[in-house]
Amino acid sequence: MSQTVEGAAQPAKRGRPGYDRSGLLDAAVAVFNESGYDATSVSALAARLGLSKAALYHHFSSKEEILETALSEALDGLEGVLVRTQSVVPSERLAAVLEGAVRVLAAHLPAVTLLLRVRGNSEIERRALERRRAFDQQVTGIVRAAQKEGTVRDDVDASVATRLLFGMVNSLVEWYRPGGAEDADALARDVLTVALDGLRTR
Repeated sequence: MSQTVEGAAQPAKRGRPGYDRSGLLDAAVAVFNESGYDATSVSALAARLGLSKAALYHHFSSKEEILETALSEALDGLEGVLVRTQSVVPSERLAAVLEGAVRVLAAHLPAVTLLLRVRGNSEIERRALERRRAFDQQVTGIVRAAQKEGTVRDDVDASVATRLLFGMVNSLVEWYRPGGAEDADALARDVLTVALDGLRTR
């Protein structure tokens, strides 16, 4: 992020915008996560970032475009994990998907946090939720395949297992902070140990 969004609003900048597109996206997502997307008007967002509305519109046509871009950042990362693990056997793929999801969360924490907070109040949010459901369904299919393979216990419903696994992963947004005691590698290892040791057959 190229400039802080904390503290009092700065005077609106005239002329050339004070953020590039990526920096503005990061700053706007931070405001959405702090104050709520629905509660943040374009005027309030521009004022909080110390920009004129014209400077904000230089990079994004609307608040909705900022939201859509941020949600796509998170969803593209998660869907990419599924694509990259297509050729892996089910039991190993489940571990790879969980590890990949943790890494996406660590690398795109603000965008993933925003994704987990949307409630379907707009068409953009509803499309994002549909993509999330499709992702969950594919992971459920991976769990089910691992159960048939005999490497994951089958006395837990596959869809329930998926919800529990990603309930754990998604909860990381509440406390994980990059630069803390654990890096993404250690975090992914811990999640795999806790999540999968209880599902694997002996």
